[in-house]
Amino acid sequence: MKKRVVVALGHRALGTTLPEQKVAVKNTAKSIADLIEEGYQVVITHSNAPQVGMIHTAMNEFGKTHDDYTAAPMSVCSAMSQGYIGYDLQNGIREELLNRGIYRTVSTVLTQVIVDPYDEAFYTPTKVLGRYMTAEEANEERKKGNYVVEEPGKGFRRVVSAPNPVKIVELDAVKALLDADQVVIACGGGGIPVLEQDNHLKGASAVIEKDLTAGKLAEGVNADELIILTSVEQVCINLGQPNEEKLGEISLQQAKTYMEEGHFGIYNMYPKFRAAVEFIEKADGRSALITSFDKMREGLKGKAGTVIKG
Repeated sequence: MKKRVVVALGHRALGTTLPEQKVAVKNTAKSIADLIEEGYQVVITHSNAPQVGMIHTAMNEFGKTHDDYTAAPMSVCSAMSQGYIGYDLQNGIREELLNRGIYRTVSTVLTQVIVDPYDEAFYTPTKVLGRYMTAEEANEERKKGNYVVEEPGKGFRRVVSAPNPVKIVELDAVKALLDADQVVIACGGGGIPVLEQDNHLKGASAVIEKDLTAGKLAEGVNADELIILTSVEQVCINLGQPNEEKLGEISLQQAKTYMEEGHFGIYNMYPKFRAAVEFIEKADGRSALITSFDKMREGLKGKAGTVIKG
């Protein structure tokens, strides 16, 4: 049996602008191809913050200047970002595999993720996105029922909720492709947020924390390991203090203790640890690796990164 891994790509693996993404994906494809060459079954998920912000801004500006068009909902912008990023990723990985003589289908699955309409996050939006607006434009957004936050000296920006992922709608499709030994790209940007209304799925005005969805995806496909790529090689506790300590291999219980002690909230590491812990504690023999993009291979050999084991 091949070892099955879910790889959550961060911003560095994708770039921000269209030209940056083209270049970044070539390097990312090499790393993914290395895993496949070493015998791993790979599912890829990815961030989308710069891309979905760009799409949201572009679609809304288009709607403002064309009377027959409306602004694009967040769920639609999320879907567009999955297609746009997945297109570059799957072609980059396919090309790299073929260059190595490996014939493997690479597929992007447009993936919806159900969220709870009563999630507390809907009452306290936290995710800022899109362009800066004037006070007048901000008032118009508020009239639509949207949340807006002011950044002193810069202007106003839209802020949306970040509810927890509840269920991945297309999980069976992802598993079928993976069982056929294909490379799968799914749940991009945390998934397209939707609300379940009987048989109807309604897009939600939100973005989902991608790391939490990555953990749920890893659980759903029964992965052996969850790999979360970020901007640092190793996670630290007591960050910025004299007793700062880098974490190598730690136990599940140690990870829980560090979370309870509040070590990670200040630099956005908490969702990564939460995703890892929830994934590992669901079954025996699982592990998680948190490291930087360029240290992934070393991390899988225990030579870099922070490894959490059950």
